[in-house]
Amino acid sequence: MSEAKAKFEARLGSALQRRLAGFRKLRRWSRLSGGASQETYRLEVELDSGDRVLAMRRTAGGVWYDEIPAGRAGIETEALLMRLARDAGVPEPEVLACFEREDEIGQGFVMEWLDGETLGARIVRGKELADVRPRLARECGEVLARIHAIDLERSGLADRLQRLDPRAYVEQIYAGYQTYQTPQPMIDFVARWLLDHLPQTSRRALVHNDFRNGNLMIGPQGVVAVLDWEIAHIGDPMRDLGWICTNSWRFGQRDLAVGGFGVREDLYAGYQAVSGLEVDPNHVHFWEVFGSWWWAVGCLQMAAAFRAGPDPSVERAAIGRRTSECQVDCVNLLIPGPVEVLEPPTSHPALDLPRADELVVGARDFLRRDVMEVTEGRLRFLSRVASNALDLVTRELAVGAEHRAQERERLAALLARQGDLESLRGELAAGLRDGTVSLDHPGLAAHLRTTVVNQVAIDQPTYSGYLVAVEAD
Repeated sequence: MSEAKAKFEARLGSALQRRLAGFRKLRRWSRLSGGASQETYRLEVELDSGDRVLAMRRTAGGVWYDEIPAGRAGIETEALLMRLARDAGVPEPEVLACFEREDEIGQGFVMEWLDGETLGARIVRGKELADVRPRLARECGEVLARIHAIDLERSGLADRLQRLDPRAYVEQIYAGYQTYQTPQPMIDFVARWLLDHLPQTSRRALVHNDFRNGNLMIGPQGVVAVLDWEIAHIGDPMRDLGWICTNSWRFGQRDLAVGGFGVREDLYAGYQAVSGLEVDPNHVHFWEVFGSWWWAVGCLQMAAAFRAGPDPSVERAAIGRRTSECQVDCVNLLIPGPVEVLEPPTSHPALDLPRADELVVGARDFLRRDVMEVTEGRLRFLSRVASNALDLVTRELAVGAEHRAQERERLAALLARQGDLESLRGELAAGLRDGTVSLDHPGLAAHLRTTVVNQVAIDQPTYSGYLVAVEAD
């Protein structure tokens, strides 16, 4: 065990001794794969009542925040939310202990371990869940209705959570995106569309804000737990219904809009059965568009955290390139149409032996054949992420230069001036932001569609949204 891991284990054991009733000994611990925003661990402990498996959740890198980061509920409020939801009949694990600053673990809490599937791809394809999948969309609607019914005043949430109406939410995310200084005109286009189509609603409720396949634990009996409350807020409850329908979380099941396992009608019926409120599909559509746009910006945020944050893992870097997946979903929702995709060259110059792309393939195969065979858990997961990132690099080496050259040519024609790609792309983004470029500007939709679809062909050509885009006519 490394010195850093030994120190962490000692601190964790001491913290559990102080905070967890009946604690005797920490037997084993391991960090689980996933969790790019916060860390989740599996703990095996000895209690007065016997051996028990628990789960621990803490801030990324064990950071202690004196001020809650913008857009976050804070991990202490997250623990409260899970307790309140459990009391409201939402499937949740019992929260057993919360850490304090003196524990030197970071902000976090310990909860009971529940068994179930959390990997979205397995939830939509696993044979063991085949019988329950047809019921999940309706059950999700019922669960969301219970979450939205939690009393904000009596629970104390009114004083703890940020309030965001639709306009404020769009403007908050849009302002954050602009700080990354990486102009992505499709993101600016969608922001303008959202601000032009804000839903007229006065209803305000507790919004989970990340209720989706991948943040639900599912078992043969149905929903076992609702996870990851870290970005909950008070706002338009239809945000939750739109988010679970967002294509990013269907895991390739294009025809099953609700999490890749169900249909919208069942989701709406379950919601209405518990809440007594009818769902407006157009209202949900706004939040579905918002969801893809929001996650497009969120992916860029992950990449920014890779550069400067406390957890510079390859997982965060790779997520940054998923922004193009979300942008192509926005293309399909707002400006679908025909598009030409660049083909990789069939021959290569014989100047280098091996070529750069061959070196990348060699490194990728080493990770897949050698490293993944002898690793497990998070290390194996990160090895897969790294090998997939190298696949992306090979595609960019093949067509990236031509893709950017053609983007520059289209921009020069669209803006009627010459310039380098960075300045032209920045000018289009600025024009969309200040309104000097209209959403129906001649040639704009075709340019955005072509640019985004060719980018996702590099980043992830098996993504379902890409396949939908190239099939459009």
